[in-house]
Amino acid sequence: MRHLMSPLDFSVEELEELFQLADDIEKNPAKYAHACAGKKLATCFYEPSTRTRLSFEAAMLNLGGSIFGFSDANSSSAAKGESVSDTIRIISCYADICAMRHPKEGAPMVAASRSTIPVINAGDGGHQHPTQTLTDLLTIRAIKGRLNNFTIGLCGDLKFGRTVHSLINALVRYSNINFIFISPDELRVPEYITEMLREKNISFQEVTRLEDVMPELDILYMTRVQKERFFNEEDYVRLKDFYILNKEKMELAKDDMIVLHPLPRVNEISVEVDDDPRAVYFRQVQYGVYVRMALLLTLLEIKVE
Repeated sequence: MRHLMSPLDFSVEELEELFQLADDIEKNPAKYAHACAGKKLATCFYEPSTRTRLSFEAAMLNLGGSIFGFSDANSSSAAKGESVSDTIRIISCYADICAMRHPKEGAPMVAASRSTIPVINAGDGGHQHPTQTLTDLLTIRAIKGRLNNFTIGLCGDLKFGRTVHSLINALVRYSNINFIFISPDELRVPEYITEMLREKNISFQEVTRLEDVMPELDILYMTRVQKERFFNEEDYVRLKDFYILNKEKMELAKDDMIVLHPLPRVNEISVEVDDDPRAVYFRQVQYGVYVRMALLLTLLEIKVE
């Protein structure tokens, strides 16, 4: 039995197998329609979510399985003080696999250490969001045809953005990736990440203005400034509109650049950009269902011939 706590839990070769499975699921959905018949997924979300929770639920339903769970801590026994460790022991009696989101870093790891079923980290604090990273990688691979040899700009909240941290850690295993970090000083990427990039001799630069680097980018990964990660309302208000991607900025970009966003969007991407064929963030959501279907099959050790 294995769990997914981090994108690094899978080797590059295992990720390629996962993506090939996701490709086949996209092309042949009927082939997988009953693959998880009789299997149950528990979605244990101690923190609000729309895309991730519904994506997991859609993935399991598409595979013919069933779902149950809770969508915030107040609707679980956590409101009575039950520990994550005890909760997962209970869930293990009911379900075959569990997807867990928690505001505390490391909580899904604690659950995995006590669980008798596979546990998937669906996001823990500002730490990791591995299935979003799998979604990002599959989207890049599907549209660009490769996971190497490109320049990616990551823009917005690079300090608290768990999707950003996970994606950087995943991409450093591929060759010839050039990172451009675009953020205000207060939201720069953590030092442990820049130190890791220096140690690995991986190219990166840190800038403040998006316009200055748009022509260089093959991929732009936008993020929202997350109100829930701020201790100070004034800091949030001051920074939330720092970057807004609009038509004018898109005119500076390459014809084949793509724009990703883990969503939800607030106002950092103008709705006028949605009609640009380079804006692929809603396609990204669909790829998220395919990759989660592939992940459920892989962790449940179900092979479909």
